[in-house]
Amino acid sequence: LSLGWPRGFCGAGGGGANRQQCASGRPYAFVVHGLWPQFERGSPADCPTADPDVDRAIVADILPIMPSTGLIRYQWRKHGSCSGLSQEDYFGVLRAARTRIAIPAEFQRLGAYRTVRADDVEAAFLRSNQGLEKDGVAVTCDKRYLRGVRICPTKGLESRACPEIDRRDCRLDKAVMPPVRGG
Repeated sequence: LSLGWPRGFCGAGGGGANRQQCASGRPYAFVVHGLWPQFERGSPADCPTADPDVDRAIVADILPIMPSTGLIRYQWRKHGSCSGLSQEDYFGVLRAARTRIAIPAEFQRLGAYRTVRADDVEAAFLRSNQGLEKDGVAVTCDKRYLRGVRICPTKGLESRACPEIDRRDCRLDKAVMPPVRGG
């Protein structure tokens, strides 16, 4: 499960970032970036599917937790198509996975730029979510921005260690979290 910090994504992505997500006045804090099947090394991607587009009703249902129609469609084609699930079931599991994770209070609203240590962000998620495996949570960054948090659930959505994800932890001493604007 990948939770993104959209303002970090937008800051690091420059002009190539998703306009629906980055230009929106909606106050996005952590949102679902994606959920994909994970091998112990690597993950399947771009599997053949009879339904390459996502049903409009599913898009409307997922938009409150995933910030753009393009991202929803992209994640279905790239990863959901490899899950072995129907669109409805895949996005149901995605919603259930997100529901199980409590966003730490200090990251639900951010009124000003904040500089954070990746270890502190990870520790806040571990404190807010009893039972998360320390080796199953990784904070990601890019350039100077915090990009998000990745969490490894089992198929039953229980926490598990995930060494490949944990190895990708942010290596910056400090990362910038741009504020949540609007709302």
